[in-house]
Amino acid sequence: MTIEQRIREKAAELGIHKIGFARAEELSQERSRLAEWLHRGAHASMQWMERNADKRTDPRLVVPGAKTVISCAVNYYTPVQHSQDEGTGKFSRYAWGDDYHLHVTERIQTLFQCIKQWEPGSDGRYYVDTGPVMEKVWAARAGIGWQGKHTNLITKEYGSWVFLGEIITTLELTPDAPMEDFCGTCTACIDACPTDAITEPYDVDSQRCISYLTIEHRGEIARELGERFDRWVYGCDICQDVCPWNRFQQPTEHAEFEPRPANIDPPLQELAGLSQEEFSARFRNSPVKRTKRDGLVRNASIVLKAKQKPE
Repeated sequence: MTIEQRIREKAAELGIHKIGFARAEELSQERSRLAEWLHRGAHASMQWMERNADKRTDPRLVVPGAKTVISCAVNYYTPVQHSQDEGTGKFSRYAWGDDYHLHVTERIQTLFQCIKQWEPGSDGRYYVDTGPVMEKVWAARAGIGWQGKHTNLITKEYGSWVFLGEIITTLELTPDAPMEDFCGTCTACIDACPTDAITEPYDVDSQRCISYLTIEHRGEIARELGERFDRWVYGCDICQDVCPWNRFQQPTEHAEFEPRPANIDPPLQELAGLSQEEFSARFRNSPVKRTKRDGLVRNASIVLKAKQKPE
């Protein structure tokens, strides 16, 4: 058994649904695109994206001597649908269960430790949405899927409902072929975005994105954008919900991603009145804690106010 086969076998055993290998090298084309995207302020207030731009586009600056980026994908889809009750808010599907950082990191950390045991001379680092790594780009290069026009990674087997993580290693592995882009002429995600955040194929302006506004943005939200939230109070799945490739979604077997009852269709009035103590207890080990109590209360209040506006 080759080391590549051994890694794939262990990944499957750990509940990692897709894994691929890409040669660690500079992402010259992506470097230019990232610089242009940052220059026009499409990252909004996410100043951390400006830091370590060189590292983001060259994993060898993250791990000296890096030879391979191992990309991993974990399916998180659960076959539950949002209520049509106008008095309830919507959380993005990825935030229904436990915080993915904890559970996906645990799996990738174990895989990383196994690789080091099998290849004692190797070194590296692993990340799950936590480091200066262009996760979706590397996943596409490693043959896991392709970046859709909404910029999310799409897999043939699970659609876009996957968490990503990666190991940057000094171990030289046989690279996989990049995945072909299967979006074709489809513009469903672009057409469906209520705030026109997908300004052109493969380009998202964070300043208009509901997911950014409800999670990362601090402070007030422009009224003309808030009025288009359509009950989304944490994240947004509209561009994924309309994607034809998500017809191939499969329920995850990981219990930790099963929806918490309180995260499915929470009453807007209830969210708007949460105290800090209630917020902390309710969203312990949940991705929702990222928006903080003030952010969630703000989002729920915006949706409630929009619903009071005469049609």
